Formats: sequence, C-alpha cells, structure tokens
Amino acid sequence: MQLDPSLKEELERELLLRLKRIEGQVRGIARMIQDGRSCGEIVLQLAAVKAAINQVAVNTLVCHLAEALTSAMAQGRDPKASVAEFVELFRKFA
Repeated sequence: MQLDPSLKEELERELLLRLKRIEGQVRGIARMIQDGRSCGEIVLQLAAVKAAINQVAVNTLVCHLAEALTSAMAQGRDPKASVAEFVELFRKFA
C-alpha cells in the first residue's frame, strides 16, 4: 500500500515546482558571479538555495517514511524495520 495517489501527485508537483525555483536561483547565482557581485551577496543566495534543497529533501523523506510505514502495516510487518531504514536514510542526508 502507498500514499493516496492524489496526495502523491500533489507532493510531486510541489517538489518539481520547488526544484524549478532552485534551478532558477542557481542560474541567478552564476550570473551574480559573472557580474562580479560581492561574495556576501552570493553567500546569501547560496544559503537560500541550501535551505530550499533541504526543504525538498525533508518533504521527500516524510513521503518515504509514510509509504514505508503504510506498506509495512498493510503487510502485517513490524514497522520498526521501516523506521530503522528511515533513520539510516536520514543520517545519509544529514
């Protein structure tokens, strides 16, 4: 069993929209570097991109956990294994 298809589609749309915004931000940072903008301004934009990427990752991790737990419970398995796998995946991200 997985997440409700409409919720998953909505999450996918949201994530893709965020990634397109991040893509635009990264192109903007490249232009800033080419234009000789100050390092301070560039670092601020890099921090914004980093925060945006973290949000994409957190939302993706939440989706993964929900799917793993739902699947484990539907199959009558102990959800502890799913939680342990999630923690390992989270550690790789963090």
